[in-house]
This record gives sequence, C-alpha cells and structure tokens, in this order.
Amino acid sequence: MEGTLLRRYGGFYYVESEGRVWTCRLRGRFRLQETVFLPGDRVEIKPVGPGEGVIEDLKPRRTCLKRPAVANVEQVIIVFALREPPPDLELLDRLLFLSGVEDIEAVIVWNKADISKQEYAGLPELYQQIGYRNLITSAHTGQGIDELKALLAGRLSTFAGPSGVGKSSLLNAIQPGLNLRTGEVSSKGGRGRHTTRQAELIRLPDGGWVADTPGFSRLDLPAITREEVAAYFPEMEPLRGRCRYASCLHRKEPGCAVVAAVEAGLIIKHRYEHYLTFLAEVIAGERSFS
Repeated sequence: MEGTLLRRYGGFYYVESEGRVWTCRLRGRFRLQETVFLPGDRVEIKPVGPGEGVIEDLKPRRTCLKRPAVANVEQVIIVFALREPPPDLELLDRLLFLSGVEDIEAVIVWNKADISKQEYAGLPELYQQIGYRNLITSAHTGQGIDELKALLAGRLSTFAGPSGVGKSSLLNAIQPGLNLRTGEVSSKGGRGRHTTRQAELIRLPDGGWVADTPGFSRLDLPAITREEVAAYFPEMEPLRGRCRYASCLHRKEPGCAVVAAVEAGLIIKHRYEHYLTFLAEVIAGERSFS
C-alpha cells in the first residue's frame, strides 16, 4: 500500500494510507543505509498487524526542503508578524530566495494584523509590487483565514518563518480543535519562543496537508553559482542583459543597470543589500569547495 508519512516519533513512523494512520517501523535495509525519511514522503508499506506496518520503499521526491525538513512540498507559506516579533527582512528574503531555488511557490502571510505597527504597514504592498503573493491575516480576529484556507486546500504546504509570528495560531484558526501549542513573544529581546518541536503533517478539513514546523532564525544558502543569484530576485529579471558587461554581478561594475535602478529607487534598497549578502555567501561557498 502507498501512503504519506505524517511524522516520526522515536523509532516509529506514522503513515496515512487508505483512510487510516498506520504505526510503522523501517525495513532493516533502510536502517543500515541510514536513509532519512521526512514528513511528506510517499512510502510503500506492508501491513503486519492491526494498524501496524513496515515501510518497504521510499518513492522519488518531487521536492525536498532541508529546513523546514519536508518532502514533496507544493507551496511555502512564509509567515511574518506585522508587529511582534519585528519582521526580520533578511530572513524573509532568504526564505523567498530558497523557495525560488527549489522552484516552490511562495506566499507571504503577514499575521497579527489586529496589532500591526504603522512602520511595517507598507511591507505587504512592497512585496506585492515585486511580484510575490501576499495575504494579511489575524488569527485573533479571523481576518484572512478563509483566504488562507482556500490557498491550502488540496495541496501539500509548509509553514515557515521565525518563532512567535503565530504559525501555530493560524493553523488552530484554520482547523479548530487542533490545539497546537502557541507561545508569546519574549519581552526580553522581542523574539518568539519555539512552540513546535518537530515537523509533522496535518490533514486539513478541505483536503490537502500542511506541515507544522519548528521556528528558526537563520538558513544557509544552497550550492549555486554566483551568476545564478540575481535570477532569484524577480525585480532584477527585467534588467537582464542591460548591464555594460555580460559578466556583471551588480556590485561596483561600471554601467550596471541594477545599481542604477537601486539609485533611482526602482529596486528596494534592503532587497539589494540582501542580494549582496547572499552573493557574498555563495562566493564564499564556491571558494570553500575549490
């Protein structure tokens, strides 16, 4: 039987197949190979008792995220708060960048709209203009919850974002009765406390799955070349081929169309600064492997 891996706890793997959840162990060869199974994996299981089975095979993955560690994701719901904790825009751009590299659709959800701060109110429009899909929500008032439900229906999605932005609260609002643990933002440092300990898939009432995952504060970039970095900044795409030099990396090269666009206010300054940060990391990664 084929099924979807929901979560792992200890040495057990919980797989949904044919309308029920099976408690499974791994076939011995997987333990010897130290194969890593992730929520979202499609697996072949063999029943060995009432509600019990053995995982016989791992199906090929369409996508594979490392952090959050989830397989076969179709879209990433990137959640940030419009007040507390203050949005970390470098982390946001890093998540958008990684989604682009993995060719997974990204949707930015701006939560806590009921207590939004004026200085962050313009962020959704800024990212909408770049070309990213945005949704403004409040788990407290219910704003945007129906729209979020519609986005999730029938798809395998993962929630990503720092701790304390309300990911678990949004899931509780989408599916009352889940009672996922939620946490307050720490008054010391303004950062969220972790409430989700490990990734697991949750079946949604309108169909589809969502992965509830731990929060995090930093992500490493994948192994790509320096020339590829600009391709994952949509606002730079219309300027491709307009620089004086074909090898332009959009730093200090003369005749750079991207630098000119930044100076003219056509590209958001913080986005360009994050491009330079990611570019430097990718270049450093190239050197470490050379």
